[in-house]
Order: sequence, then C-alpha cells, then structure tokens
Amino acid sequence: MTVFFCKGKLQLTCNKTLAMQNQYQAIESFAKQKDQEDPLRHFRSQFYFPQYQGKDTIYFCGNSLGLQSKNIEAAVLQELKDWKEQAIAGFIHAKNPWLYYQHYFRKPLSKIVGCLEHEVTVMNGLTVNLHLMLLSFYQPTKQKYKIMMEAGAFPSDQYAIETQVKMHGFEPADAIIEITPKEGEKIIHEADILAVIEKNKDSLALILFGGINYYSGQLFDIQRLTEAAHKTKAIAGFDLAHAVGNTELSLHDWDVDFAVWCSYKYLNGGPGAVGGVYVHERYAANIDQPRLAGWWGNEEATRFKMEKGFIAKPDASGWNISTAQVMNMVALKASLELFEQTSMQALREKSIDLSYYLEFLLNSLSNLDFEIITAAEPERRGAQLSLYFKKNGKEIHQKMTEAGIIVDFREPGVIRVAPAPLYNSFEDVYRFYEILKDFK
Repeated sequence: MTVFFCKGKLQLTCNKTLAMQNQYQAIESFAKQKDQEDPLRHFRSQFYFPQYQGKDTIYFCGNSLGLQSKNIEAAVLQELKDWKEQAIAGFIHAKNPWLYYQHYFRKPLSKIVGCLEHEVTVMNGLTVNLHLMLLSFYQPTKQKYKIMMEAGAFPSDQYAIETQVKMHGFEPADAIIEITPKEGEKIIHEADILAVIEKNKDSLALILFGGINYYSGQLFDIQRLTEAAHKTKAIAGFDLAHAVGNTELSLHDWDVDFAVWCSYKYLNGGPGAVGGVYVHERYAANIDQPRLAGWWGNEEATRFKMEKGFIAKPDASGWNISTAQVMNMVALKASLELFEQTSMQALREKSIDLSYYLEFLLNSLSNLDFEIITAAEPERRGAQLSLYFKKNGKEIHQKMTEAGIIVDFREPGVIRVAPAPLYNSFEDVYRFYEILKDFK
C-alpha cells in the first residue's frame, strides 16, 4: 500500500485525488470517461502529435521537448511576412512591433511563475541566463563564498557553478556544497538541505537548486529553501527548467531572488526557444544592481541617443543584452496564448490526476521489474514519474519506442514518463499501460 502525506495548499486537491484513486479502473472505458469529463480536453486538438502506424504516438516527453501547437505556423509566417514587406520598418510597424517584442511575454509568464509583470523577461538560453544571474548575484567574499546545489543536478548547472567559482579564485571541491540523498534512496529530504544550510550559514553565499530535479522528478519546496537561505543572508536562486508550465509557482510571494528556465519543455516554445528570467523587484528596480550591460537593457527613453553610460531599465528587462530574437521568440509567444486560456491551477489539478492514474496502472504491472523513484506526494513531484530499472532499462526503452511510445532514457536505468496536462489524455495513459502489460 502506498501512503500519501498531504500538506499546505495542496491539502484539498490531495484529499480529492485520494478519494478518486480508490475509484481508478484499469479499463479503457474508464479512461475515456475521464477524458469526457476533462474541462481541458479541447486543448489536445490544438497540438500536432508525431505519428506511428497512422495514429498519434503516446507522447510523454514534454519534459524534454513540448509539442508544436497548431497556432505557431501562422505566427511564424506573420513575422516572415512583416520582415518581407516592411524590413527595418517592422521594428515599429509590424503587427507585433519588434522593438517591444520581449514585453509581450510579461503578462502570461508572470501568471505562470507567480510574479509581478516587471519581474520577468525573456532572452538568450537557459545556461547563458544562469551565468548572467550568477555574475549579478554571486558576489563572494573570503568568508561567504560557497554555493549549495543538489547532487546530480543537470550538467549545465554543474558546469556553470564550477566555472563561476573558479572565475572568483575558489576551488570547486571547497566552494560547492552538493546535497545527496540518503544512502539507498533517490529523493533528497528537505530537512537534510536545511540542516546543511544551517551548518554552513557563515560561509554560504548562494543556493541554486532545480525547481524539479530532471532525473528523479523531485519537486523541491522552493519557499522553504528560500526562507532558510535568507536567514543566513545567502541568495536564493533556482533553475526552473522542469518546473515552469508544470507546477504552480509563486516566486514573488516566496521571495525568491532570481530564477531562470528554458521554454521548450512544458511551455512548448520549440527547440532552442528563448530562455526566461525572473528577478525579484528589489533588484529589478535597482538600476545599480551589478550586471553585464547591453544596448537592449538600456533605458528605452535614452537608448537611441547612442551615448556612453549605461542606464538600466528599472525592471527585469534591464538584464537584456541583445536585440530581441524575434524568430526564436515567436513560437513561445504563440504557445503562451494557449496558457492564457486556462490557469496553472487547472493544469496542475489535471496533472495530479493524470500522474496518479499513471502510478495506479504502473503499480498493477507484474511483468516488469522497476521502481518509481519519484515521490508519491503531489507537493513533491510534477508531471514526471521516473521509472528506475535495475537492469535492461535501455532494452525496455527501445521496446517502448518500437511500440509508438515516446519517452526518454537517462543513465543509469531511468525512463522518464511525463504526461503533460495541456495535451495528454487519460486514454494516453491507459494505452501506455496496455502496451507495457504485454512486455516480456
């Protein structure tokens, strides 16, 4: 029997889900009925699915790359048309004037990440933005110079932290504190993180955790970690690549200092889509906050005077460096129009239901030897369940691929399964189970 622990604002949702879990059934008609009752079901028809033998694939890989929404093609063609017909005049006279392109993302992204509109911007890619944020917020001294992160963070985060501490003259082995799960476990306990923060309170300069760990699927308690970091006068930063568009966030109210993310996973912005940045208003409004400067981050009223002396815009876009990458932003802009038609609360409620149904069906399989290493509690996971196979993981992943299932494999032995609530259905989950049931 699986025991669930519910707390905080998810209490009501969790209680509802637990009651529903007792009614889950491993039959196709049940899944179809759930889809009929789903208030978000119409979004599925607004996405393209890769095809397998004339049918939609079972696409559970939105944690790596979201699907293309059907409104994106027209949006891209519009920008091409404006470029073709107006050339330089498009900066002012395009349907969506390019001069202000990054501003179009403020409203939808502020709702998704839970912040004020002037605290969010889009630019560059995730790791570039992480470096830019670290240059602004990692200001080490001889005493307070350490950075804390989870062990096994995504490699780009590890590389960024390693090179940043080296640039400041510190040794990574000394300056980087990595928090590991207890022996024999896959999930990190928040209590262990808090204990290490307290232990290193005099030397800790910054924490940098993934909102959701890419491998285990663990959702960290961002608010709790932020509060603990601030008690030691350390900066609290987060890589939200796997959390944005996946779970509810309240970055401003949680008092997070900065966050970065990519837009091609749950936000469906397309391969290599523009990255996102959140900067709390206490820094965003401070034009003297240290940063690398560029023309596009300069105050718009004086930008075209072409004078010396950088004057930052008093908001998150004061970190913009280069001209807005219109062709790398347009797909995200179109995708976010769909998010504007619903809410993260509604998406999260469906996601919890989908993942519980998936877990229910997976736990009924007796022909495959695996462990779900993602936490069972909804406040400790997002859409992704990580299935750990002690052996034959690659072979099983290959069988899934050959059966029209798109998921991904991560060493050692984890298959990541992520039904995205915006376009995945309960029938997708059931079909996945039906196929796995016949594996030998």
